[in-house]
Amino acid sequence: MNIIIKKSSVVTPALEEYINKKFAPLEKLMEGFEVKGDITLRFEIARISNHHNKGEDIFGASAAIALPRQGVRGEASEPDARIAIDRVRDMLREEIEKYKAKHFDNYRSGKER
Repeated sequence: MNIIIKKSSVVTPALEEYINKKFAPLEKLMEGFEVKGDITLRFEIARISNHHNKGEDIFGASAAIALPRQGVRGEASEPDARIAIDRVRDMLREEIEKYKAKHFDNYRSGKER
């Protein structure tokens, strides 16, 4: 799985390593997907303008994966960038599991869509 991180002032080398470490296990969930080429995860994190709460930084993270027939996406905003990353990863994991249940479990049981 290719992980493409949109570069912003928030992304440090340590944070980039953290992102790669957290999203790499999702590849195992997607084993068996028939995709032309590698699956690509597009990730973006940025500091969000939060003009009502002065002095508090809010980080917004989003990620998207294009799968056959459908894409999955997750977004989160948190005061800590690492927490936002973890939330997005958890959302993507849930969406991938739903996708697998919808598209693959029916074919294994003999049901057609």
